[in-house]
This record gives sequence, C-alpha cells and structure tokens, in this order.
Amino acid sequence: MSVNGTLIQLFHICPREMWLHTHGINMEHTSETVYDGKLLHETSYSQRPEKYTEITLSACFNNIPLTGKIDFYDAKQKIIHETKRSDKAEVAHEWQAKFYIWLLLLNDIPDVQAILEYPKLRTSTTVQLTSYDIQHLTNTITTIQHLQQSDKCPDKIKSKICKSCSYYELCYIEE
Repeated sequence: MSVNGTLIQLFHICPREMWLHTHGINMEHTSETVYDGKLLHETSYSQRPEKYTEITLSACFNNIPLTGKIDFYDAKQKIIHETKRSDKAEVAHEWQAKFYIWLLLLNDIPDVQAILEYPKLRTSTTVQLTSYDIQHLTNTITTIQHLQQSDKCPDKIKSKICKSCSYYELCYIEE
C-alpha cells in the first residue's frame, strides 16, 4: 500500500479518519465542506494553470511507495502552492506540504518551500522542511503503513473538529 499526501494530512487530523479512508470507507462525497474546498481550489486562483503546473510525484522509502499530487508548483521559484479552505487543520496542512517538499527532495529537487494559501481568510503561511521534519515524516509513514495493514480501526479522538467531519455520524452512531 502506498502513502500519499492526503493520508499524511488525514493522519495528523485523525488517525481513525485516515484508517477509514485507506480502507475504502469514504464519506467525503456527502460533505458540503469538502465540496466547498474543491470549489475554492478551482476558482480562487484562476490564472494559476497558465503559470504553474499541477504535478504528481512518486518515490520509495523503506520499500513503501510514496505519492503526492501537488496543486500548483512554480518550478522557477521552487515553491509549492497549496490552497486550503480554512486554517482549522493548519498543522495537518503543514505536514502535507512538508511531505510534498520531501517528495521533491527524494526526486533530487532540493531547496523547495511551500505556501499554504487560505483565500477566504486572505492569509498565507510559508512552510519549510527541517531534518526534524524528515524524521517525523519517516515515523508517520511507518505508523500509517501499520494502520493500513491493521484490521482494527483506531479509537475516536473526541475533538471539536469531529462535529464538522464527514465521518461524524459513522463515528458517533452509538451515542
């Protein structure tokens, strides 16, 4: 099984959601929040496709296939642009961006940085990769691989973010 940027992001939000997603239980199609995010991505920077390209990357780490689909990459400036709906999961967004930077590094493209853009908030955050981040990502990838291979779904995290999650009803059906 491969690890991609979406799984990195989901893992940092909720390991249970990541496990459900990786086991083919997808609820995003029922979420207005997810739809709103996709629409925002498509309409916020309409001039981008003319200047930057969307790229798909792959690499292998410890026999684990890694893949990533970067929204927009400015090859001249070596900047990844990721458009996000809200900063509620900013830490998860940062780890996804760091994963993409690392994927580029694994493909012999050094000195890349990322910009997380929040058009609705009119803010952006610059993300860079450190050696600590690489170690964290290697640990995260190993953990994700173990979760992917596990038959046991992780426990609920019982967080404020759960109420806006597309998996909320599935996780809290008993309560």
